[in-house]
Amino acid sequence: MNQCIFSGSYSKDDVIFLLKDISNLIVEQDNEFRENAIQSGTHYSEMLPIEYIPSKEYMDIFYSTLQGSKTKLAYLVSILSEKIIADRGKKLVLVSLARAGTPIGILIKRYIQFKYDICIPHYSISIIRDKGIDKNALAHILKYHDASEIQFIDGWTGKGVIQHTLTKACKELYKDFNISLNSNLAVLSDPAHCTLIYGTREDFLIPSACLNSTVSGLVSRTVLNDKYISSTDFHGTKFYSELKSVDVSNLYIDEICNCFKDIDETYLSELLCTQDIAEAAADIEFDNNLLNCKGLRDIESIKNIFNINNINLIKPGIGETTRVLLRRIPWKILVDSLKNPNLKHIFKLAEEKNIPVEIYTDMCYSCCGIIKSKEKEDM
Repeated sequence: MNQCIFSGSYSKDDVIFLLKDISNLIVEQDNEFRENAIQSGTHYSEMLPIEYIPSKEYMDIFYSTLQGSKTKLAYLVSILSEKIIADRGKKLVLVSLARAGTPIGILIKRYIQFKYDICIPHYSISIIRDKGIDKNALAHILKYHDASEIQFIDGWTGKGVIQHTLTKACKELYKDFNISLNSNLAVLSDPAHCTLIYGTREDFLIPSACLNSTVSGLVSRTVLNDKYISSTDFHGTKFYSELKSVDVSNLYIDEICNCFKDIDETYLSELLCTQDIAEAAADIEFDNNLLNCKGLRDIESIKNIFNINNINLIKPGIGETTRVLLRRIPWKILVDSLKNPNLKHIFKLAEEKNIPVEIYTDMCYSCCGIIKSKEKEDM
């Protein structure tokens, strides 16, 4: 068994990645190559994009966004953490979904330690659309922890695909192995309206969504490719040791955690009271294992209005739109307003890549990235 247990550029006290290090095995591909391969049938998880060092102008947006939103982020982390504790109790094992979930999992772990003086285990594992969750990584966790203690964590929701994938995986684990896991994903931002445990449903800029590995412990997006991953391996990742000089992973965590001491408990209680779980549950429906939520219904409308043949070409929300601009070949970007302060980095990336930006307000997201279809090269 070729597995790897490490912490990337984070402290081992913050997170343990259950991923196989394939840094010396996999060769990254440029966006053009990957886009052609993906739209020709290759699964996105079989390849990695090239990770570039962001420009100074782009990093300035990251730093200014972090400074302007770190207090808000601290409150949202506290809201999310308190909801998790209210729902699950204090005997928890946090399992974040690599890679966007990892910084959020660390922040939750740090908040609970700050507020309750409890050190909660935190692992980060892979889950992949169409492929499912890393069962080998889960099996490793279950050697040491009870299934009832596991709380899954992610950064944000797009179309709700990961929540759907997680729910399906948990049902399969119960059916095949009689293992009962709670599939209620906890996220910092749920603009898709598809989770029950969230900090907010506002589609705002989570600064960690701006960057790739340099804000996520220097690990890549996870990989599942038979060339590198055997049936007994954890899913794979690349560790970008060459990017250590521009790594802001721990700076990001520390800046937000430093705001915990300034949280007004009375105000926090008021914020928690404004979110109605019963109302949230009404937004989400599962029918024959298919997820139906407000975000997905809005995406169906976009699919029809813009004559898009594949819903996977539509990536809603700030986090997913950022990924489109960084990793894929965009066709156009839809935004709710050209004056939305959360979209400064989106406008910057679109300008750098010469991608058209169009106002579209009939969605529950701040923006939406649409990937260029190979079948519409003339667009």
